[in-house]
Amino acid sequence: MSMRFPPEWHPQDWIWIGFPHNLEEWPGVLDAAQVQIAAFASAVADSGQEARLIVRDAQTEARARQLVSADVVIERRAYGDIWLRDTGPLVVMGDGGKREARRFGFNGWGGKYLMEGDQQIGAELAASAGLGLTTCDWILEGGALDGDGMGLGVTTEQCLLNPNRNPGLSRGDIAARLACDLGFERMLWLGEGLINDHTDGHVDNLARFVAPGVLVLPRATGEDDPNAAIYADARARAETFGVAVRDVPSPGRIEREGRIEPASYMNFAITTHLVVVPTFGSPHDDEGVDAVAALFPDRDVIGLPADAVLAGGGGFHCASQQMPSAY
Repeated sequence: MSMRFPPEWHPQDWIWIGFPHNLEEWPGVLDAAQVQIAAFASAVADSGQEARLIVRDAQTEARARQLVSADVVIERRAYGDIWLRDTGPLVVMGDGGKREARRFGFNGWGGKYLMEGDQQIGAELAASAGLGLTTCDWILEGGALDGDGMGLGVTTEQCLLNPNRNPGLSRGDIAARLACDLGFERMLWLGEGLINDHTDGHVDNLARFVAPGVLVLPRATGEDDPNAAIYADARARAETFGVAVRDVPSPGRIEREGRIEPASYMNFAITTHLVVVPTFGSPHDDEGVDAVAALFPDRDVIGLPADAVLAGGGGFHCASQQMPSAY
């Protein structure tokens, strides 16, 4: 394979993290979300890996500097929302281990959230890293897929086959483009993503590779777990496909103002020395963090509160994008 999409556990030079700034997007929780994202960035930096916190303007830069550890690098850039997993560059390894950036079309998760700067931030970050950039002429967000580093990818039908993204492309067309643009030779198609996930079911909230051919999925907790059927369907598809499946308990039923939230420990961020797991004040938080820790014996694993980040629509993985180290 002349090109590969490196797995997230590949060594990283740094990780970009978006810092919340828009009060309209974070009503009532902006300050708390900033604290939680700052704690995430500080934890990565304190682990020995560079963390680049992306801030919008002088006001948010001043706020960030109050919150983060001294080792966090702060960069001021124009961007819309903080979800750099979706708007940032995707980095592939070309021939000889050369890093190259891919940028796809972005339409605000199917036209839901269009914010100034989100169309440009991916190319800007790629240029700042000195990467050659290829722009791909179809809609794709980074959180919609995950890979095992050996040519196998996973996604959901709910997102990649959604007519609000690429209505003129069939499943076969999309699979061919994933192969051409990112080097995915095989795709595992799961069904629905989590209930009320405004991304239309991004897979990074449902299923993650933790080793070649090894997929981790949530296990329903409690009789009222709203996503129990979704987890069961994902497991059946994965086992039929032939990957090894590992379990992490779900947070169970998490609600905010009477609305079911798409809370998931699957939205963990893997860095070179550390894995950061979002927690939600659930009685299952400790069990969830411990289960993720068992999957990464070579790294420290911590849980950090992420309920305010979730209120804005995502988690630590959604808010970050890593720069894999060159071979």
